[in-house]
Amino acid sequence: MTQTVVTLGAHVFDVQVRPVEAIPEGQGAVLVEQIRFGPAGTAAGTSVTLAKLGATVRTAGAVGADPVGDMLLTMLAGYGVDTSLVLRRDGVQTSASVLPIRPDGSRPAFHVPGANLTYGPEDAPHGEIARATHLHLGGPELMGGENAAKILAPARSAGVVTSADLLAPGDPGVLAWLAPALPHLDYLLPNEEQVLGLTGAATLEDGARALLSQGVGCVAVTREARGALVVTADEMIAVPAFAVTVVDTTGCGDAFSAGFLRGIGLGRPLREAAVLGCAAAALVAQGLGSDHGAFDLATADAFAVATPVLDGRTHMEGFHG
Repeated sequence: MTQTVVTLGAHVFDVQVRPVEAIPEGQGAVLVEQIRFGPAGTAAGTSVTLAKLGATVRTAGAVGADPVGDMLLTMLAGYGVDTSLVLRRDGVQTSASVLPIRPDGSRPAFHVPGANLTYGPEDAPHGEIARATHLHLGGPELMGGENAAKILAPARSAGVVTSADLLAPGDPGVLAWLAPALPHLDYLLPNEEQVLGLTGAATLEDGARALLSQGVGCVAVTREARGALVVTADEMIAVPAFAVTVVDTTGCGDAFSAGFLRGIGLGRPLREAAVLGCAAAALVAQGLGSDHGAFDLATADAFAVATPVLDGRTHMEGFHG
């Protein structure tokens, strides 16, 4: 069966500048190696990598009726993402970020939430979602758990596999804000900082279990250079990160989500889905922007088999099966 995914939520237009070690004082200027722009955000960025990996992807959300929105939608369409479900808003700008990329690949952000904050359950294309196989909700905290549940619950009732990723830093208040949505999620895909902050747990494992106790079916946590940890009621799976030269960490979490969900859609076991997620993240990390890399599913799978993980072994040697 074809995997058809609706990615719903945050659509962001990113401008990346590298390398940046400091912001010049006054009206000073610094020469840099590269300035680039592209689609990003927990819905739009994830949609790009899903499309690269062979899923049929429709993305839904809101962007401004402005030139930035035009460019964002054009770029998404260029990757094969169906943007017909994206709403255009007058009087509000398309969400955008400027990202000064440090030499080590990390980056602060200057961000405008823009049209993303205008989207709610009344805007969601419920009929189209019900006809999909998967719904990925990017940034449910932007609308709150009660509103997110109004989208997730009918999707789940229609047999759609549901997942979500987060934008906000972890905080117990955010967990309370999201709580109504959690029982309607098959998969939650946060990062380690978010899990620890949301739950106040002393360890990542305890934090993931705390999220399971809120009703989530599976928690797949990204751990930066330590790879990913997948936790269900019955198992805990650690998957290492691949050893690559990191240029930019922008979009790596979205790429992991896309790879993991593509693996789930292909019927792969949780470990292999997480390996595909880590491979997608590693491929994106080697260049600038969330949409870096001209890879497909076959390329990502070959990369996962051949590329050493950070302890020097390959996936095939130490982690296959």
